[in-house]
Amino acid sequence: MGHGYILATWVRAIGRALDAAGCDGAALLAEAGFHQRDLEGPTALCPLANSGRLWEISVSATRDPAFGLKVASHLKPTTFHALSYGLCASSTLKEAFERIQRYCHVGSDAVGYDFFKTGPHYHCVIKPLAILPFEAIDALVSANLRMCRSLIGRDFSPVSIELQRPRPTRMDDFERLLRAPLKFGALQNRLVFEAESIERPLEGGNPELAHYNDIIALQYITRLERDDIKARVRDVIVQRLEGREPSQDEVAERLHMSARTLQRKLADCNATYKEILDETRHALALAYLSAPDHSVNEVTYLLGFSSGSCFTRAFRRWTGLSPSLWRASAATSLGGTAPIGRKWNAPSQAIKEEGAG
Repeated sequence: MGHGYILATWVRAIGRALDAAGCDGAALLAEAGFHQRDLEGPTALCPLANSGRLWEISVSATRDPAFGLKVASHLKPTTFHALSYGLCASSTLKEAFERIQRYCHVGSDAVGYDFFKTGPHYHCVIKPLAILPFEAIDALVSANLRMCRSLIGRDFSPVSIELQRPRPTRMDDFERLLRAPLKFGALQNRLVFEAESIERPLEGGNPELAHYNDIIALQYITRLERDDIKARVRDVIVQRLEGREPSQDEVAERLHMSARTLQRKLADCNATYKEILDETRHALALAYLSAPDHSVNEVTYLLGFSSGSCFTRAFRRWTGLSPSLWRASAATSLGGTAPIGRKWNAPSQAIKEEGAG
């Protein structure tokens, strides 16, 4: 999954909240671009872009400015993978918020957290890392409060809550559900807590269980980040390959990091820039040669090779055949047509299928 994802279990919670509001959750999810097949499995990821549309559709369908707050009541103990269990086993709310700060990308890479103490208060700042609807932040604020109340007691409330969103048209549900002094149009999204309650030992604390779930959460996020960096490198290569070979320095600059940092991140997932470049070219070569409207010379240019002989040598290494012979043999084996049966519909599809093989 490239940059900008949301855990499918989050999306399913929005669907349940829509159903509870008397709407057809499945139909509205589909209208926003979320289909049932995309939401199956505990770790399925969905494009973040679709979630903005979903919040817009949801608020319009329910006519409820507090809809985001209410989604939090439809979260399940497994919604946030191992992070959910780590929170339940935390020894203090301080420890729980530190877990959220470390592992929040389990749920989405669109949000970060700052958690710190100033004087007698702790501050939890929710930082959008992408353009997010106000309702998405409302849901996170409500989810954090529900977590606190489940661990320390139903009567727990923050000292204050600040939200960047404008004041809602109806305040009753905001006041009823948040139960704290509210400020709208603030510079940041922030919850402020009394230090005593945040540091108080919790009855259900279980350090051993929390530790095991921390390990699982860290492994999960590490896997996501590894997949993400390779996908992002491929995306830049595809964008800049035509007519020349993009350098690792150029790709790193496009990804807003140094070449050394990119090299280290790729090494962490047992990959090199040259390998990803080679795999990308291989997949694209098969895609382009599968379509009859590209000559071998055109494919050479599209893949950024300096000469036809360079392309031919690389292609022989990949397939054992020259580009022309591969195209001819593939066409012959499929009755005079290029190998469209593999569904090389676009360069991105080609890379996905090549990587899967």
